[in-house]
This record gives sequence, structure tokens and C-alpha cells, in this order.
Amino acid sequence: MLTLRTLACAAALVYLAACGGHGNPTPAASGGAQQSPATLPANLGEGPRIALSKDYVHLEYRVYGQGEPAVLLIHGWACNANYWNEQLDALKAHYTVVAMNLAGHGGSENNRTDWSIANYAEDVAAVARQIPNAHLVLVGHGMGAVVALAAVPLLGERVSGVIAVDALRSVGEPPLPPREIATRIAPFRDNFVGATRALVSSSLFPKDANPLLVQKVAYDMSLARPQVAVASMQSLLSVDLAPILAEVHVPVYAINSDLQPTDAARIRKSLPDFKLDVLSDTGHFPMLEAASRFNPLLLADVAALTQAPRASAGAAGESRAFRRQ
Repeated sequence: MLTLRTLACAAALVYLAACGGHGNPTPAASGGAQQSPATLPANLGEGPRIALSKDYVHLEYRVYGQGEPAVLLIHGWACNANYWNEQLDALKAHYTVVAMNLAGHGGSENNRTDWSIANYAEDVAAVARQIPNAHLVLVGHGMGAVVALAAVPLLGERVSGVIAVDALRSVGEPPLPPREIATRIAPFRDNFVGATRALVSSSLFPKDANPLLVQKVAYDMSLARPQVAVASMQSLLSVDLAPILAEVHVPVYAINSDLQPTDAARIRKSLPDFKLDVLSDTGHFPMLEAASRFNPLLLADVAALTQAPRASAGAAGESRAFRRQ
């Protein structure tokens, strides 16, 4: 039986950073930043492409649209690239968009034993190096935001900034002790499907959320590969953010839900250029729950990070109305 106390502990995992499901809904390598992006034909369409990770895992990704910068979308714990489907049309109208599956998620292979944040960052770098764009904006949901931050030094000056989605609330807090990590992981080791569905249904959405969406996400995430998801959870809970953030010298923005508070002042002690949007009446998946409100914020942040014109006056005005300095 999963107790309420166990679920409450587990929920903290996702607010540290969380979403590979199959539905739709290592330290930084030396010299990584010096590697030039590959030049790929422009007429490959939106079909799947493959990059090879540093440890020889085939990584699936898709490319949409054109123009600078390339916006690289990184899903979170127990999710996949399809969780960004509601953002593709809005983004590809202005930019090149890259939606990737981390190793062990979606259509990417799982022939790996080290499911560390550092290895996931190498996945991002492997895909990014096949993208010819001069500039990149990394967008990460939950765990994907931590992965994006870890990928920044691997990609060097190509990165214009990072946009975190419902993530980074633990920045500035000390790492969790091993005993607490073991406690949080235990239910998922014992019954991954049950623990994941209970976590999503009880903790990741507001009480008035669309029940069909809650059910869909709970089912979808519970289909993640347990050996990958549990090991990724362990890596995420164990990661020390301080040395990662010390290597991040680009602006970091966040679009967070109001389901849990975000201490922006504390985060700015580690990330001086941090800016926060709080999207009201949403949970851990604001890009799914309120795409019509989320997308203008995302477009405005990408534009701000690249000093590009706003997508539209309306989008910029709505975004600034949500900005909480």
C-alpha cells in the first residue's frame, strides 16, 4: 500500500525536476564545446533522425521549421518528445525546432547502464551537434531542465539561454541525504506502475484539472521502462546542482506552475540572470494544461534570449503581464 506520506515524499522528486513514456499526451566531455555542428540536408522533412550518443546509443529526434535560433526541446522524467506537441506549430512558425528523445525514452535506444544527468546532457550535445544553427535555446521540462543546464558547457557559445518548465525549485538547497533518496525511490522500485500513477494523479495536477488529461498522463508515464526511470530518479535526486550552475553563464528563464511556490530570490543567488513566469491554475505540465497561455510566454522568452523581435505585440504583452521579477 502507498501511504500519503510516501506519495508526498515522491512528489518532491517531480518538483525538483520531472517527465520515457510511449504515448502522445558523465562529466562534461573535454573539447565538447569546440566541436562544430554537422551540416545536414535541409529537405529531410519532419521525419525521425538519428544521432549517436557518446556511449553509442541511437537517439531519435525530429526537426521542424527553420531560422535562428534552434529551439531544442528536452522532455522530463518518464516522458518523451510528444509532450511538446502543443508547442510545435507556435515555435516552428518562427524558429528551427528540435524535439528529441533522451536515451531510454520514446524512440531512442536503451543500451546504456549509466542513466546519469551527465550522460543525458551528452545526449543533448550529440543531437545539437547535428543541427547546423549557430545559436541554440535549450528548453527543458522538469528533469529536462537540469539536463539542459548540464549541457550548456558542452555546447559553448552556441547556447543563448535556457528555459526551464516547472523546474529548478530546489536551486540553492543542499543535496538530499542518501537515506531520504532511498525512501523516495523505494515505492517505485517495489511497484513502478502503481507508484507512478498514484504520484501523477495525486500530486502533479490541481484538483480541478481535466480528469481525462490526468488519466492519460498517469497511464503514459507508468509505461516508462522501470529500469531506466528508477535509475534516472536516483540520478536526479542525487545530483549536486552547485557545480552544474557554476558552469552556466547564460540567462536562465523559467515558466513554472503555481501548484508549488518558486523562490526566485533564492534561485538568483545561484543564477543572477534568472527570470520567472508563473502560470496560474496549472500543475506540472503547463505546456499541456494551458497551451494557449503557455505558448506566448515561451515565444516571448525565446525572443528575449536571442534579442529577436517579439512574435507579436499580443504575445509580448501577455508574457510581461505574467512576469514576476
